[in-house]
This record gives sequence, structure tokens and C-alpha cells, in this order.
Amino acid sequence: MKISQAIGALIFACTSFHAAAAGCSGIAVQVLGSGGPTPNGARASSGYLVWIDGHSRVLVDAGGGIFLRFGEADAAIEDLNLIALTHFHADHVADLPALVKAGFFSDRTAPLPISGPSKGGEFPGLKRFLASEFSASDGAFGYLSGALDGSGGLFRLDPIEVSVPRDTVQRVLDTGDVNVTAAPVNHGPVPALGYLVRAKNKTIAFSGDQNGDNPVFWEMIEHADILVVHMAIPEKADAVASKLHATPSSIGTHANAAHVGQVVLSHLMPRSLANLDENLAIVRARYHGKVTVAADLQCFSP
Repeated sequence: MKISQAIGALIFACTSFHAAAAGCSGIAVQVLGSGGPTPNGARASSGYLVWIDGHSRVLVDAGGGIFLRFGEADAAIEDLNLIALTHFHADHVADLPALVKAGFFSDRTAPLPISGPSKGGEFPGLKRFLASEFSASDGAFGYLSGALDGSGGLFRLDPIEVSVPRDTVQRVLDTGDVNVTAAPVNHGPVPALGYLVRAKNKTIAFSGDQNGDNPVFWEMIEHADILVVHMAIPEKADAVASKLHATPSSIGTHANAAHVGQVVLSHLMPRSLANLDENLAIVRARYHGKVTVAADLQCFSP
């Protein structure tokens, strides 16, 4: 192949990739990061975008690598109605400062709601977490303190700290065309949330990291059109891992009982990928709908 032909093929491939990566049509969820806390060349850490008619409206989690994926998806900070954080493990929040910094170069001036759990154990609540990141006096990124007060050319983050009993669901956002609710989930000692996003009578659920044992989450997402659920462990995981994450049999059983329309398996790690066919078979034996293994930048529509 001539050099010019090779260059042309490369440009075509890159253009095709960008076209495939950019946005989602209608109501859809796009996977920005399908991986977890272990390095993986094909998978960023946790992050998802809910699209409505070509606009990126809700970002769920902001783990390492999703800043790049956000750009590859042609998403716009100006379009966001909410950043919904499930919990404060690094693989779910590491790219938040990068997104805030990018806001300086955007046209956004309106405050941006951001939700997350209240404090528990060694983890801060959302407001303290944001202060530790952006406080002018002692924040790790104090030069971005405008994220707390809207100064310095930055838009302000408006925190919505979710503190609810295990048997309660809290409304996080209601813009009229987008409604978001949150429920507490069990991620071992880590305060954590699962979310349900409703738009135009379509619903997309996000499990976050959880072991699946809180029924209020499954009641909240009953009949959801899509469930993005984290399969970070195999069926025969040890007791510690099983307190943090749902096994494939738990995922299949709960998704089927909740009558969700389709299941997207994400937050994949070497331990759940090593025996992927076996894990998939376990999920499919218990859940009778469509099951897909997520890949970065993939779109799913109800």
C-alpha cells in the first residue's frame, strides 16, 4: 500500500470512529467508561451519559478517562442538567476536576446541579468532598474555587447531598422533561447511591457499585427500560468482594424480578472478564431479557 493510501485509510478509520462515537440519537445512554479501578487500554473507569434528542443531559459518575470519552462523544458541558455521583471511590470521581476546569473554556454560566451521598465512615458527604477538591483555602484544586461560588469565570456546582434511610427514595432533579431519583445501595462500608433517570416516559437505571441487597433500589427501577449494572466480580468471589459487589446470579435474579427491559453489564474488571462466558451464562439463566456487555462509547436506546 502506498503511503498516501495508508494515510487516507487512517484518516477514514479515525473519521469513522469519531462518527460512531459522537452522541446518541433520541433517548439513550452512552457508556463513557465500562471499566473499573484497574488499568485497561480499552475501558475508562465508570461514567455514563444520558442523551435526549442530541443533547447530553445527565452525566452519571466521572471516573478516570471519561474526560477523554466525553470529548469523543461530542458531549457539551453547556447541555448538562446534572452530574450524578454514585460514591466517592476514585474510579468514579477522578475526572471531575478536569470537567470543572473545562467549564472555564465553555459558554456555560448557569449553575450545574451535582448529586452524591452524605457522609459515612471514612467518606465525606458531597459538600465536604467538593470543598476538599475546590476550596480556595485548602482544596486540592483551590485554583478552581469558582466551582463553589461561580467566580473566576467558572460555573458554580450546586450540591444535592442525598441522605436517605435504606427504605427511602429521594428526588434529585425535575426539570419537567428530565426526572432523576436516587436510592441508597449497599457497597460495603462506602455510602453509595443508585439512580433512575426518566425522560419522555423512558427510564434508564444505574446500579452503581452495590451488592444488590437493598430492595428499595429494585423497587425504584421496576420496569426500567434499561439497567446499566456493574458486574465487577465473578460468581465465586470471596466474602469481602461479595459485600461490595453483586454476583452474576444476583444481577440476573434481581433484574428479572424488577422486569427491566434490557441489561447492560459494565464496570468490568479482570476478575469478571476472566470467565466472562461463564458469568454471562449465569446472568442469562436468571434474566430472560436482552443482556449486553458494555464497551466504551457504545449507545443503548430503550
